[in-house]
Amino acid sequence: MFDYIIVGAGSAGCAMAYRLGEAGRSVLVIEHGGTDAGPFIQMPAALSYPMNMGIYDWGLKTEPEPHLDGRVLATPRGKVIGGSSSINGMVYVRGHARDFDHWAESGATGWGFADVLPYFKRMENWHVPGDVEWRGHDGPLHVTRGPRSNPLFNAFIEAGRQAGYPVTDDYNGAAQEGFGPMEATIWQGRRWSAANAYLRPAMKRFGVQLTRALALKVVIEEGRAVGVEVQRRGGREVIRAGREVILAASSLNTPKLLMLSGIGSAAHLAEHGIPVVADRPGVGQNLQDHLEVYMQFASLQPVTLFKHWNLRGKVSIGAQWLFTGRGLGASNQFEACAFIRSKPGVEYPDIQYHFLPIAVRYDGKAAAEGHGFQVHVGPMRSPSRGSVTLRSADPEAPPVIRFNYMSTEEDWQDFRRCVRLTREIFGQEAFKPFVRHEIQPGAACASDAEIDAFIREHVESAYHPCGTARIGRADDPMAVVDPECRVIGVEGLRVADSSIFPRVTNGNLNAPSIMVGEKASDHILGRTPLAPLNLEPVTNPNWRTAQR
Repeated sequence: MFDYIIVGAGSAGCAMAYRLGEAGRSVLVIEHGGTDAGPFIQMPAALSYPMNMGIYDWGLKTEPEPHLDGRVLATPRGKVIGGSSSINGMVYVRGHARDFDHWAESGATGWGFADVLPYFKRMENWHVPGDVEWRGHDGPLHVTRGPRSNPLFNAFIEAGRQAGYPVTDDYNGAAQEGFGPMEATIWQGRRWSAANAYLRPAMKRFGVQLTRALALKVVIEEGRAVGVEVQRRGGREVIRAGREVILAASSLNTPKLLMLSGIGSAAHLAEHGIPVVADRPGVGQNLQDHLEVYMQFASLQPVTLFKHWNLRGKVSIGAQWLFTGRGLGASNQFEACAFIRSKPGVEYPDIQYHFLPIAVRYDGKAAAEGHGFQVHVGPMRSPSRGSVTLRSADPEAPPVIRFNYMSTEEDWQDFRRCVRLTREIFGQEAFKPFVRHEIQPGAACASDAEIDAFIREHVESAYHPCGTARIGRADDPMAVVDPECRVIGVEGLRVADSSIFPRVTNGNLNAPSIMVGEKASDHILGRTPLAPLNLEPVTNPNWRTAQR
């Protein structure tokens, strides 16, 4: 018997395995996916491959989205050691300080920015000299920046400055707002996933155990979680936990497991013949994500990555990476970015940009026009909310995922602003030597109706689902876990992954998910949380009256 069973070897699960093992506890991690060895995962430039490979991805899809003409969108989640940190874009964004203050105001007491900043610092090994106040330098998670040797990266940052936006040296530090270098979980040319940062050291140093199995449900006896029923080696068995069971199976699979275990809306559980252990109607609700469009531009100069976008080029890059750990293969190619505000009256950024020096889709298919570049742009705080529900009581059936994307007028207004503000940036002097014309959506797409039609057809998930088992006060009927990540109404059971986010953070979710694992481990161990750090983020003094 193990003290703790963690379901899911993803971002938060690996961090908890490390911290609980470090404290001398016996830990078993259950993961349905297999090994993360091999170049498709470990080579940063190969990022478009693992999220499109069934061996590494759960292959989940949305139901037809009613506000996107019934489109079905892919929702990749990592089914592999390291979870989604092994198939993601490796972009490292903490989120804005005000995101976490909003969490605390929503009932997540003890999760304000001052409370979580010490955990971000504890997990980080930031490889940029300076700033010890905001950044960590001796944690397990290496955070680096790409070389930005392609001239397009600096053209993007300079165009932002020319358009009147600030330039920020560190969007994960005091000033998120502005244009600047992007950070990544890449170390010595390899993807620095949660498995590489936390799980492997935990297994080697602290005896943490890992088993490959499909978790079917949490076993609950007399109101207490005592183990996990799993399917492994062709049979079903129960693995028992001496202290607690912790679910860290993603914001799509964690609520599914809760419901299969009898924790969720009593009416929904009854539809599937599942006995109710705890009537928590918030399980599977509050689903959120980021959407983005790819705005693509044809290049006047052959400086983009398109020249490598052929078999010979890919083999050459792969060989260089394999033998030296260097070259284009050692970067995720997201080396410049921006966070801006969409309009006056918005206190902190609500639009994010990822710049990429090639015009290409996430599935790896390049734009038809050859040399080009693109920016991924989308609003950060959509008011739309969706749900994850059970398709059946069969644990092997995928959940029903409805994001309800673009369900409010505010969503459409925000996206139109994204498109128009982006065009203004690419119209600056810094891009004059590079922009031939706009490929997508194209200059002819100008009116609200035309932009809306483009969005409806081309908008994609940024793969940041969260919020389906949100943290809140114990007396909040829609909260699923209390501020110590304990499932309300069940003893010995916690949830610690992106499911618990009350609201999606500003940016990519890997960093805050790992932070949740770090902070939850102190709650699990009964330790006093790290002392709050009261640092004030930089805010544009004219935010009430100016957009920039």
